[in-house]
Amino acid sequence: MVSKNLALLTLNAALATGGDYAELYVEDTREERMSLDTGKMEYSTHRNTYGAGIRILKGLQSVYGYTSDLSKNGLLSLASSLSLAFEGERLIEVKEVKKRRTPKICPSVNPVIDVPSEEKANCLKAMDKTAREDERIIRTTCTFLSEERKIEIFNAESSVASFFTNEEHHARVIVSATAKDDKNMETSSENYGIHGGWSFFLKECDPIQLAKKAAKTAIALLTAKECPSGKFPVVIGNGWGGVLFHEASGHGLEAAATAKGQSVFSNCIGKQIASPLVTAYDNGVIPNAWGSNNLDSEGIPTKKNLLIKNGICTGYLVDRFNGRRLNMAPNGCSRREGYWYEPTSRMSNTYIAPGKDDPEDIIRDTKLGLYVVNFGGGSVDTATGEFNFAANEAYIIRDGKVEELVKGCILIGTGKEVLMNIDRVGNDLNLGCGFCGASSGSVPVTVGQPTIRVKEITVGGRGGKLQ
Repeated sequence: MVSKNLALLTLNAALATGGDYAELYVEDTREERMSLDTGKMEYSTHRNTYGAGIRILKGLQSVYGYTSDLSKNGLLSLASSLSLAFEGERLIEVKEVKKRRTPKICPSVNPVIDVPSEEKANCLKAMDKTAREDERIIRTTCTFLSEERKIEIFNAESSVASFFTNEEHHARVIVSATAKDDKNMETSSENYGIHGGWSFFLKECDPIQLAKKAAKTAIALLTAKECPSGKFPVVIGNGWGGVLFHEASGHGLEAAATAKGQSVFSNCIGKQIASPLVTAYDNGVIPNAWGSNNLDSEGIPTKKNLLIKNGICTGYLVDRFNGRRLNMAPNGCSRREGYWYEPTSRMSNTYIAPGKDDPEDIIRDTKLGLYVVNFGGGSVDTATGEFNFAANEAYIIRDGKVEELVKGCILIGTGKEVLMNIDRVGNDLNLGCGFCGASSGSVPVTVGQPTIRVKEITVGGRGGKLQ
């Protein structure tokens, strides 16, 4: 996409006024999106985007810009314009560009985007047919997303610039089912995504089961009672239940927040922030996982980063720029949606590690409480850790048994409160995938956990007192 010689000229233009680090990020992306709405193809789109972003750092100052003009004039013009943000003499002259090895965490054979559209459309049609087997399902939407992203990263903080290449191949399927009876209408959805090829996708994902689950839950919600309110124990299921940790605690452990003192977890390394039962990781090297990658957006290999060990905060997710504020080395977690975003610290595959409890024992030992299987939308304030989350699928626990489904459940609290109140951790770790939006755009992330129990949390609902 960009020659080594042009990259060398661009980096030197960026460093002309005293910058101590320069980066050229080049991207060429192909996307295909297909969606079926209740048996009819709603749209099938193909998009190709390409461009480059240039970033210059000087101490604790940063400047960023982007362009879709990858010509010599386009890149040099952008680099020179950005360099005007600084005043000073050149500190670095780049004399060589050296290619570096790229790890292969996410190998891809037969990229999904190259699979014939008809084959993917047939997958959607089968899901749609399965979801609408019950006449109470009045609407379905089935969507297939596939993407190929080719990336080049050139960066320099000495006379020898590093050059990295990377390819990303993402595929995700989403199904939503809406059920209706004489009184109510309810919707449920399921999804699955991978960073890999078509054969791997078919091996790991069962789209028909996703469709069945979405329809079954939507129908069950039609007769569900309103969730009770109050403070009581909540058991949170494995997999997608980890979104609560991701939002309420994970964002607060990103250097973008901790470095500026804008997180409830700022200056907490070495301190207890969770129950001694809690160990948590952000692991960007799970092979072919939705949130994994070979390199981060700065060319640093992704890693398995320990965030919490036995309740003690052991580290943050650190990008290059915020690492300067924290005096910490970057650890492979700088991410961006595309070249038009400046990268910053972001989660990849974030999860609470498995414990020793049998999940059935956790429920059996809960006399009265709530069992949450799936979450919907929510919000969190990283400065305070305060959050509220809607539970899409939740059940009452009575005398150690999972009983009736309830709806309209909202969990309210703070990240620290939840972490400290975890009193049981299961041995059944599972993961779920989604997108996370923040200052550097929307990126694929995996959330996860085993079954856990929070001994007390505030639950909002319109069903009166739990009994």
